[in-house]
Amino acid sequence: MDWIARVRNAEKTSLVQDGKRKVHYKFQDGEEMAEEYNLDTNVILRRAWKRGNNLSKKNQWEIEVGDPDPDTSSLDTIGLKENCNTPYVIKRITSTALEWRIRNLSYPIEVYSVLADPDSKCIIVKTSNKKYYKKITVPELERVNLAPDQKRIEYTYKFGTLIITYKKPPEVLKLERQVLEELQNVQTIKDGDLPCKPS
Repeated sequence: MDWIARVRNAEKTSLVQDGKRKVHYKFQDGEEMAEEYNLDTNVILRRAWKRGNNLSKKNQWEIEVGDPDPDTSSLDTIGLKENCNTPYVIKRITSTALEWRIRNLSYPIEVYSVLADPDSKCIIVKTSNKKYYKKITVPELERVNLAPDQKRIEYTYKFGTLIITYKKPPEVLKLERQVLEELQNVQTIKDGDLPCKPS
């Protein structure tokens, strides 16, 4: 099923709260997706998934776009904790581009290669000193059956962060418009309009 058909067929609820439009989707295959949009620009700020096929993460949301959830787990419950200096990726979206920020990278810009890999449909980030390697999936391209294109990639480095920008192709922009048009048909509750439940 293509992406726009999947969105159309999903059970959707919409709420305006804290200056954002929040949309929750329940798909026919049992997966759930939550999105947050900037009310002024209609640009997506956050997208998270709850997938039923991973029993160990049954109640956890997998972040596709936006900042990760704060880690509220303690050493007592998890035993081990990831080093806070480990590189990690945050994905953002603007009106014209997809953007990834890889934080906690301490190497100069000359060391990095950011390559489109059409075969794996990923963007590969690696360093010439072989200290870092990462495959970045691009669901937005997969949803329109496109492979990454090297000409659309730019990257820069500052303050310990590698910033990768991928210019959206017309097919992605069109799909985003179609999704926003579909969401216009969803009744949206505004914060404060929620019915009070008697205690």
